[in-house]
Amino acid sequence: MDFNLRGKVVLITGGSRGLGRAMAQAFAEAGANLAIVSRKLPACEEAAAELAKLGVETFAHRCHVANWDEIEPMVDAVYRRFGRIDVLINNAGMSPLYPSLEEVTEDNFDKVIGVNFKGPFRLSALVGARMHRGDGGSIINISSIASLEASPYALPYAGAKAALNVLTTGFAAAYSPNVRVNT
Repeated sequence: MDFNLRGKVVLITGGSRGLGRAMAQAFAEAGANLAIVSRKLPACEEAAAELAKLGVETFAHRCHVANWDEIEPMVDAVYRRFGRIDVLINNAGMSPLYPSLEEVTEDNFDKVIGVNFKGPFRLSALVGARMHRGDGGSIINISSIASLEASPYALPYAGAKAALNVLTTGFAAAYSPNVRVNT
């Protein structure tokens, strides 16, 4: 099958390594231009440079998606660079270990909720609204089986991913029919 995405723009959070980097590779191989976003600019720049060798345009940008104030400037920068976003992939995630449930700190809890739920909410709202007013697009939220089968070793993460699942359904209703929102 030929997945020709030439001319499309894909924004991937957590796109400099792991699953996000693998997705970026696949999108680049299909011809999509990429905005690679993560907390560490050098990692974004390295991934963007490697992917550009495949003949696509790339853009590296540092953004910690748990920090609401960093999200809108990042989205604006991507729109300035490419003029559009066709696919948003909310991939950035974290699930730090903790010794016991009663030892989960508020800071740890807030970080997990911020990266796995708050950031995707704000990104989906900003990018989804622009997609909805424009030519449409697709939002893909990367969830986890932990959202359905939680263990005591990852409860804040499981809760955040369960919230992400509900968020997906809500944004799908809000921006249909021209924006697909899946998890």
